[in-house]
Amino acid sequence: MNFTPLALHHAPLLHMLYAAAPGYFALLGSRVPSLSEVERDVEIALLDPRRRLELLHDPHGELVGSLDYKLDYPQAGDLTINLLLIREDRQSQGLGEAVMRGLEGRLPANTERVLASVLGDNPRGARFWERLGYTFTVDARPVMTWYAKPLHTRLHEPDPGLSVASD
Repeated sequence: MNFTPLALHHAPLLHMLYAAAPGYFALLGSRVPSLSEVERDVEIALLDPRRRLELLHDPHGELVGSLDYKLDYPQAGDLTINLLLIREDRQSQGLGEAVMRGLEGRLPANTERVLASVLGDNPRGARFWERLGYTFTVDARPVMTWYAKPLHTRLHEPDPGLSVASD
């Protein structure tokens, strides 16, 4: 999996990804955001030095998803996944798992725990995180549930199948 840091000029690509995953927004009871809303969200996210937005490309270079996370949140040593989104036509192909393996292989050395939220009533999302070794941590229903994975035994070697691209 290849990770490309998202810049403001990538907002149309992120909007395209959102449009390719309408089920996620339906699950939240909302519509797919407009391009101008996505541009504004990206603009705001890029102002936060702890926040990372990345476009996800498969090994053939095809854009398959996006990843949004925040370092040292809610506390130092935590990394919180705000959103891992894979296009609906590419889901259930192991891409989300590959993204998380890649991310875990390149975390800052001080990262002690990864947190992920599951928004709304989403048993499929909960099962995804549980399969990756995350455990139920906080019940904030009906809005979300939180899952966490402590990183006791981390390998500090980068994943050989991982590359970070720049634009």
